[in-house]
Order: sequence, then structure tokens, then C-alpha cells
Amino acid sequence: MTKSSAREQALGALYAADLTGGDPDTERLSARATRYVDAVWSERQSLDDEISAATTGWRVERMPAIDRNIIRLALHELRLGDTPVGVVMSEAVNLAKRFSTERSGAFVNGVLAKLNKS
Repeated sequence: MTKSSAREQALGALYAADLTGGDPDTERLSARATRYVDAVWSERQSLDDEISAATTGWRVERMPAIDRNIIRLALHELRLGDTPVGVVMSEAVNLAKRFSTERSGAFVNGVLAKLNKS
């Protein structure tokens, strides 16, 4: 499974868990997607703290759930440092364009650009 497919799977599980307030269901996910979900879900408070510090006028809990989880997933990958920054950002923007609003790609890109500078 490609990293792109794993990101998409992980995003679905993270989004569903975020909406329901339960734990993510990783039963049908690939091993890579499961690793993403487990890491992001366990780190979500520190990810959210970092996202909050980079966004003025946007509380993390008020962001659309899909955008919030795209940014969490991308920030997790940026922290790992094993995927080039440009790839992480491009993948996140593409996910936002596919699964969120017309403006979400630009929003996600802006937040990640700020996070990458810090």
C-alpha cells in the first residue's frame, strides 16, 4: 500500500473517531494506516497544542473535523521527518481539496506552512 493510500485510510478512521468521540477503528486498515492512526490519536493533544500555537483566530476544536485531522496527520509526519516536507504538505492539501471545502486546501497549506517554520 502506498503512503498516499495509507494517509487516506488513516484520515477516514481519525475523522470518524473525532466525530463519534470514540476510539478509531483500525480493524480494516493497512499496517501503515494503523500506525498513522495510533500515533496521531495518541499524540492528538500535543498536536492540537502545536496547531493552536500556530493559528490565530482558529481554535482547533472549531476547525472542520476533516481539516483538523488532515493537519494532525500531516504534522505527525512532519515531526517524524522521514517524508520530505513538500510531499507531506502536497498530500495534505490534496486530501483537503478532495474531502473538504473549496477553501480547505489553502487553509491547510497555510497552517502547515506556519507549523513547518516553528
